[in-house]
Amino acid sequence: MRNLRALFRFVLLLSATIGVYALWFILRPVIPNKQYWRQLTFDNWSKAFVRICGMQIEVIGTPPKPPFFLVSNHLGYIDIPAIRSVVKGVYVAKHEISDWFMAGKMIRNMGTIFVNREKRRDIPRAGSEVIEALDRGEGVIVFPEGTSTKGEEVLPFNSSFLEFAAKTDTPVSYVSISYRTPEGELPPSECICWWDDTPFLNHMLKLLAVKRFTAVMNFGDKPVVNPDRKELASELRLKVMDRFIPVI
Repeated sequence: MRNLRALFRFVLLLSATIGVYALWFILRPVIPNKQYWRQLTFDNWSKAFVRICGMQIEVIGTPPKPPFFLVSNHLGYIDIPAIRSVVKGVYVAKHEISDWFMAGKMIRNMGTIFVNREKRRDIPRAGSEVIEALDRGEGVIVFPEGTSTKGEEVLPFNSSFLEFAAKTDTPVSYVSISYRTPEGELPPSECICWWDDTPFLNHMLKLLAVKRFTAVMNFGDKPVVNPDRKELASELRLKVMDRFIPVI
């Protein structure tokens, strides 16, 4: 039963992804407001993903409204549709993702801002793109841990992601994300968080086999401003940790 559920959902998710992207691609040339059309496409895909995989969402606090710069802890690829189904924004991601077969192009077309943290010169360029997105009235979401985790703790935040915010006194909002599964299912650390060497497809099928699960998002009350990027990273991490529910 679990394997059939996973396969059925995978086919649904693949069909929804191709269908939503194809509609965006076909109508993009004739839609006058390209930014709105892209946002609507990303929004619909995220909500479809949430419904298909059986995710229930619990929101604590008030999500920010665009334009905003939002940081979050990171537990896996599922964070992307989960957060995006609650707040409207684009993501900052590591540059390697842009080279993924097929998915890389789709992700680029949804307004993702890529950054190569190994090249110091690339960080100001990415920061400029973030500022441009904010000036357009968009929200921007980043995972400053730089990697996904098992959900036992919140890793130190990489301050390079926050350099532009510190230099420009940009207010930074924050949210913690966690997951829980019902009794009888695998713990979230094994079927939802993607933190080990499990191949992507294998992990996704394991996730889709779970009948239902809950994403808990706890938004901060007030954005943080600090001209020192290291202090800003440390302060934001502590605030996210205060709201984080460990995944077990």
